[in-house]
Order: sequence, then structure tokens, then C-alpha cells
Amino acid sequence: MKISESWLREWLNPSITTDELVAQLTMAGLEIDAVESVAGNFTGVIVGEIVECEQHPDADKLRVTKVAGLPDGPAQVVCGAANARVGIKIPFATIGAELPNDFHIKKAKLRGVESFGMLCGQTELQAGDDDTGLWELSADAPVGKNIREYLNLDDKLLEVDLTPNRSDCLSVKGVAREVGVLNRIAVKSPAINSVAAKISDTFPVKLSAASACSRYVGRVIRNIDISRPSPAWLQDKLKRSGLRSIDAVVDVTNYVLIELGQPMHAFDFNKLSGGIDARLAKQDEKILLLDGQEIKLNADTLVIADQNGPLAMAGVMGGKPSAVSSETNNIFLESAFFNPLAIAGRARSYGLHTDSSHRFERGVDYNLQREAMERATELLLSIVGGEAGPIIEVTNEHLPQTRQVTLRKARIVSGLSLEIDDAQVVDIMTRLGLSLVSQNDQAWVFNVPSYRFDISIEADLLEELARVYGYNRLPTRVLATPIQIAEHPEADLPVSRLRDQLIARGYQEAITFSFIEPKLSALFDPKTEPVVLRNPISADLAAMRTSLLPGLVTVLRNNLNRQQDRLRLFETGLRFVPSSKSLIQEQCVAGLIYGSRQPESWANSKEEVDFYDLKGDLESLLGLTGFGYRFDSATHDALHPGQTAAIYLDGELLGYAGALHPRLQQALDIP
Repeated sequence: MKISESWLREWLNPSITTDELVAQLTMAGLEIDAVESVAGNFTGVIVGEIVECEQHPDADKLRVTKVAGLPDGPAQVVCGAANARVGIKIPFATIGAELPNDFHIKKAKLRGVESFGMLCGQTELQAGDDDTGLWELSADAPVGKNIREYLNLDDKLLEVDLTPNRSDCLSVKGVAREVGVLNRIAVKSPAINSVAAKISDTFPVKLSAASACSRYVGRVIRNIDISRPSPAWLQDKLKRSGLRSIDAVVDVTNYVLIELGQPMHAFDFNKLSGGIDARLAKQDEKILLLDGQEIKLNADTLVIADQNGPLAMAGVMGGKPSAVSSETNNIFLESAFFNPLAIAGRARSYGLHTDSSHRFERGVDYNLQREAMERATELLLSIVGGEAGPIIEVTNEHLPQTRQVTLRKARIVSGLSLEIDDAQVVDIMTRLGLSLVSQNDQAWVFNVPSYRFDISIEADLLEELARVYGYNRLPTRVLATPIQIAEHPEADLPVSRLRDQLIARGYQEAITFSFIEPKLSALFDPKTEPVVLRNPISADLAAMRTSLLPGLVTVLRNNLNRQQDRLRLFETGLRFVPSSKSLIQEQCVAGLIYGSRQPESWANSKEEVDFYDLKGDLESLLGLTGFGYRFDSATHDALHPGQTAAIYLDGELLGYAGALHPRLQQALDIP
């Protein structure tokens, strides 16, 4: 969002520079992405008026003008702009003036005619994009006045990057509130007067989608003169906010949007029929939007409709058929509160994004609609005239209620490591717009203002306190938490040590699912009934593994199918063994070797691995423990009879090693 610093300083004017203001807002969480000057650096340019204009005697495209504005009388200036004519007021760069890009104005002679200065366009002063000719100023511009002062060209534009939770700052009013809080000064909001009704005209309003639209404010204004342009000051403020002037009615609604943060819309009253209804769209109902797109609406989209169909996509964009045009003389002005959840994502679903949707989907002050209506009415009547009817306001029980949040003193100390004086806490909170409901020795209870959708729990108040107090002022300390160091006997060997040893001997670690196919479990461990999942990911991942071997052998088979015929694999993880009382989870390590003993090379033999290769790897692992171990012949359902050994560590059965059982080789189609 772009905001004019001079507009902001109309609301309050702290004794700080632009740089200090930018730093202050950024530290408070309203990051300023960029600061732009309204115009380039130039001096010596005044408001001039062309009092004479004649064709140059020796050049078809040049004119010889006399320009008023200097104390000594009109000056002769040769100009090549097509729109140069008697009576217009323009920027007049006098002798000695310095323009952007280090351009100096001197006395010159053009085709034999002397020129004492230069008449300027917007681009020559870097004050706009219009390069079609001279910059025509307002008819009431004071001749001879320094143009930087007259047009306030020393202004800066602040580009504020707001997080989605700070919708309350999407306006001049919102940012002014923040600056007032940070500088402890009052905000001088413009006087908004109630406009007395001159006519009795009203229009029926119905809220069919009650939860989506809980407040709707409208007003009929008749006999406006749409041909009257917006005043220069209003157009200038819109331009500096990134909006172009369209007509007085649209300009005023955009002005209120930027000033107060309330999106508004005006309908051509002569094109409405029956009454206004805030309802959900019918599936595939069509609307022609202001940008010319015809949209097929979804059933979850909120629309503003009359008896003939949708007039606007609520909170996003108005419809073209009911829009204000050059023939409009009666309007219906609307200002509403829409539930953010009813608007969020709707614009994006149609490939749209507007200033209105940007605000409504983040949350607009639900007590602002009537104030915005009075502000817009007052501005409109002063520009385009007309007579206003009474305000029509419809609300329902879905309008948000005032929230209360408790802030405990102890929580400030524990959360911010800070002890703040009670009076200072209350001062900060009340300056933020929260009102004190009650307090005691332990805590305060505050009412949250209607524009702060981001405050709902105690942690939010802590954040506000830290933000306004100053993040850079919060104390820092080294965290000191008493920790009971767990005992770790030297005899215990961490699993990571086993992994490192196996990797050092050429193994690669595999990680497989803890779920396997029930048939595969039966092949490797027929004596144990595995735990079967009620909602398996798939049929081949339906049983909890009782051994790590099925997963490793499956990895082997997948590699063999891809012509990888030499493998060293291991895995560490849990196996799940059912018991009568519970499910036993045991940490295990499993390994597998296959193929040639050494990597393929002209210098290596092609001998296949055997039991002793595996036994050597196991001995290197067992040797890490420092305990005695032995291998005894044994049997195992998954291993080859006569080629299987049981491993005992210090007299306790530790595991098994051997060749894969021929039955499993055949079942799994492994050579």
C-alpha cells in the first residue's frame, strides 16, 4: 500500500524526519519497503500563465509565448508543445533554474528568436508520466508561486508492506493511529458531519446471506452533476496512492477507501429494481464485471443483487450494467461489512484481486460503515451537488461482538523478561484503542477495538506491548535452565556407532516402511501373527513388521530388477512383536550382502560373497562392545538350514546370521 507522507501529516505531525518515521514504523512491524519522491530534484520553477501565444516566424512546430509570473513582467519563451495556448497555467522554469538530470536553464535563441526560460511538462520535472505536452495546472493556481510549494512536491510516498493480520493499517487513518501511539500524540481526524436528508427516498435492503453480510448501509442521492470533475487536491491524493481519477463518484469512493479503509460502491439508481439483496449466487449465474469480464459464479460466492440478478460480486468488484456512467444523475451508495471468511479466496478463485477484496478478506472495521457513508456523502455533495436521502442501515445477529482479553502481570515478566509499570501498560493499551474493563493486583481485562481482528488471546496483547515499548528496548539474557544430565554408561553402545562402522565397511543404509505385506511377513516369520492395520495405506502395507529382513530383501529384489547385482545394505529400526499384554517394540539392526566380494574392476576377482564375509562384518560390530561373543550353529525360518548361526554376546542370544532360505529365494524370485 502506498501512502503520502503529507496526507499522513494532515492527521498528525510528529517532530521527526521522514527517515525517523520510516524507522519507527518498521520497528513497530509496519515495514516500509520503499520511499519515493513525488517529483525530481529541481529549483527555480514557478507557476506561469501564458498571456500571449504566436506562431514562430521560422518554425512550423514552435510558438513564441509571453509568460506571466516574474516580478519584472511577462517573459518571452519559445515553446514546442502542441497544447501551448493563451490562458493556461503551466510550470515555468526561469533563467538559472536547475531541472532533473543536471539540466540548467539559460537564455537561448531558437531559430533566431530569444527565449528566457522553459515551459515544462510532467516528465521534465519527473512529476508524472504524461509526456504529451505542457503540464496544465489548475485555473486557480497562483501565478508566480514556487511550484514545489504550490503542488507540495517535496512530499514522499511510503510503500508499506503489511502482514495479513494488520488490516487495520490499510488506510491513512490506520497508519496515523500507529504513528500517534508510537509518538504519544493525538490524531486529528477530519471532521465528519452527519448529512441531513433533503429527500425521503429509500431503497429496500435484505440480507439473505446473514452470516456473510451482517451490516449493510445504503443511501439514495439524487440530481448529481456527474460532469463536474473531482478537485485537484482529491485527484492528487488518489494519484499519490496509486489510483487514477475516473469520475467524481468513483474518486470519492476510492478516497474514502484510502482515507478510512472502508471499501464502498455506487450504483446507478435508475438501473436498480425491486431492492438490494445480499445473497449467495446461484450456481453458474453470470455477471458482467466493471473490467469487462463475464464471470460464471459459484454457489459459495456472495453477491449484491436486485430482482433482476447480481449487481456486484460482494467485496470484490461491481457489475458493469449498474455502474455509474456519464449519464448518471441518481446514485445508490453502499457501505457494508462482510465476514472475512465469506470473501477470502473468492477473488483469487476467479483470477481477480482488487483493493476492496484485499481489505475485506483481511477484515474491515465492523463499526465503520456509517461513518464512511457520511464522509462520502459530504464529499460528493460538495463536488457534484444533489440531494441525499436518509441512511438505510440493516444489521443482524451475526455482526461481531466486542471481544475481551485478559493480560496477566506475571505473563509480561515470563514472556518478555520485563517488568513494566502498571500505569505504562494501561497507557500503551489504551493508546492502541483497547479500553480497560477491570483490573486487580494480578491482571487487567481489556475490550478489543472493532478494527483489531488480530487481537484475541493474551499472547496478542504481549506482542502489542513489546511492539510499542520497542523490540530494541527489550532486555536480553542468556537462557539458564537447570538440566538433569542423564547417565550414560560407557558399556552402552549408541546405534550411531554401529551405523558408522557398517558404512565404513562399504554398507549403505536403507530406510523401509514399518508396514509390510502380510504374506511376506508369513514367509519370513511364520510362527508370529503380526498386528494388522485397520486402515492400511495399501494392501501390501497392511501388517506391522516383526522383522527387518523382509524390507531389506524387498530392496534387494528391486535393485536386482534394475541390474544392480552387488549390494551391501543395512537398516536400523523397530520391529513390532505382539504379546498377550501389549505390543513389544524392539530396536534392531539388520544387514544383507549380495553379489561379488569386491567391486567390479580389472584388478579384482569375481568371487561371490559367502557366510564368512558376513561373519567378518559382524565380528567388527561385536568387537566394538568389548564383550565376549560366539557363533553357534542354529536354525531360523528365514535362513538356510546348515548355513545359519546364532550369535551370543556374553552368553545372551543376540541374533542370527546365515544364507537366505531356498524356499524364500524361490518365492521371491531371487537368484
